[in-house]
Amino acid sequence: MRIGIVCPYSWDVPGGVQFHIRDLADYFIRLGHDVSVLAPADDDTPLPPYVVSAGRAVPVPYNGSVARLNFGFLSAARVRRWLHDGAFDVVHVHEPTSPSLGLLTCWAAQGPMVATFHTSNPRSRAMIAAYSILQAALEKISARIAVSEYARRTLVEHLGGDAVVIPNGVDVDFFAKAEPRPEWQGDTIGFIGRIDEPRKGLPVLVRALPKILAARPRTRLLVAGRGDEEAAVESLPAELRSRVEFLGMISDADKARFLRSLDLYIAPNTGGESFGIILVEALSAGAPVLASDLDAFAQVLDQGAAGELFANEDADALAAAAVRLLADPERRAALSERGSVHVRRFDWSTVGADILSVYETVTAGAAAVAADERSGLRARFGLARD
Repeated sequence: MRIGIVCPYSWDVPGGVQFHIRDLADYFIRLGHDVSVLAPADDDTPLPPYVVSAGRAVPVPYNGSVARLNFGFLSAARVRRWLHDGAFDVVHVHEPTSPSLGLLTCWAAQGPMVATFHTSNPRSRAMIAAYSILQAALEKISARIAVSEYARRTLVEHLGGDAVVIPNGVDVDFFAKAEPRPEWQGDTIGFIGRIDEPRKGLPVLVRALPKILAARPRTRLLVAGRGDEEAAVESLPAELRSRVEFLGMISDADKARFLRSLDLYIAPNTGGESFGIILVEALSAGAPVLASDLDAFAQVLDQGAAGELFANEDADALAAAAVRLLADPERRAALSERGSVHVRRFDWSTVGADILSVYETVTAGAAAVAADERSGLRARFGLARD
């Protein structure tokens, strides 16, 4: 099958949607399908052979964050050229309501088209205001996927219609088989995310840290991600700042080793999450997880059975839960065991097969419609059957 996948966000700025698309493309390529991904990217960015650049992206405030998107006449021309050259059996657009390549593709594409909705934002005024513009494009979509019930709810409330829920995927074995790094082991708690983005929750974790260290003074907080490291710890007493170690951006291999090394992974995100891919990665690595009680996080963690939850933005609740878990290795081991079983439902062997079934359904439907149209023309003009 010839599959075209559209990434709305800049390929050279890592994020959950980009990782999902990358791994989905890799999964289909391993199965023998012909895959092309269209994505914004700077001209000097090294790209995998299956990625086609749609040009440089610009930062745009979107869904409580800053997304790097690509939109305009030049982008539209590149979309049309990519569609023409690809001659795809199915086109898979991600985030078709964002002002980026997905929306341009919806306007330009013909034939079977699948869309995945990642965003969970039930108070999206922009989406409501843009409804009339979006509707014409969305009507061309053959099938809709939402990565969580909360993303599906946003779609239903603001755009109508419905979607099948298929979660983000993870290569579970990649994380499960990673080797821990000794220097990251021993009384360590961890955080991965953009340091400068408040909704990722690092400020909540930093506020909780003095109480954690008062009870567990040997504990270290390891932080992986880009941002202003000095500003991140400026609220901490000077004598505690050495207990925070910043690792900067880390590779996928090191992320797996990082998660395999921790005593506890903490996800203090405060909102704007429709799924929680980092939680799935942590569970895959066998890390005990403590997360804020966002609806999407609770769903990923099986309502607290596969990882513990604390009240969102409550630094005292985070500290109390972390201290309790760090003092209870049996509880952490039980969470790790339960999480390792639960996370298998997010493996690409399941998620990728579900998405491929959607592709096969829409392409079969398009073939049936084309056959009916040919039959109707033959009957109209008295032509013989093929």
